[in-house]
Amino acid sequence: MTFLQFVFYLFSALTILSALGMIVARNPVHAVLFLVFAFFNSAALWITLQAEFLGIVLVLVYVGAVMVLFLFVVMMLDINIARMREGFTRFLPLGVVVALVMVVEMGLIVGARNFQIHAPHASGTQVPNTVELGRVLYTQYAYPFELAAVILLVAIVAAISLTFRRRPDTKYQRPEQQIRIRREDRVRLVNMPSEKKQ
Repeated sequence: MTFLQFVFYLFSALTILSALGMIVARNPVHAVLFLVFAFFNSAALWITLQAEFLGIVLVLVYVGAVMVLFLFVVMMLDINIARMREGFTRFLPLGVVVALVMVVEMGLIVGARNFQIHAPHASGTQVPNTVELGRVLYTQYAYPFELAAVILLVAIVAAISLTFRRRPDTKYQRPEQQIRIRREDRVRLVNMPSEKKQ
């Protein structure tokens, strides 16, 4: 066994263990941390497979943005785990059926007929994988890439429009009126004679 194979099997085992830890964790925060660890190991697997760009994107996008946001959301929501587990046994048969269907699908996809052990032949041109990925992405998959960009743009516009939605029972500050206020408009001094107690 070479050193590269040892590193590959090491990160593969850590990925499987972290995924199992995410499933069996009782605390949601611990589950998210296990998921972050699984993403780190998956990025290391991408790097060992000479796909450095995908590994870096996996760390930056999923670990750096999505998982951190999800971790803060889980910490702020303070989810009641006991209430969520009350109906676990009720949905257990459905979960077992879905799990069996997924196992059968994975067995059909990763089978002896569709899965080849031999690595593909390397291209003759010494082109970095990032350049090759960009060429394929902007030529062969140009329309799906543009469609994904439009979907993300629609999501951004929808999120911004939700922040501008005004409610009638909410009080808002108007800075343009606040900076025009003078002291005479706010404070009024009244000269009143003092009164003596009887």
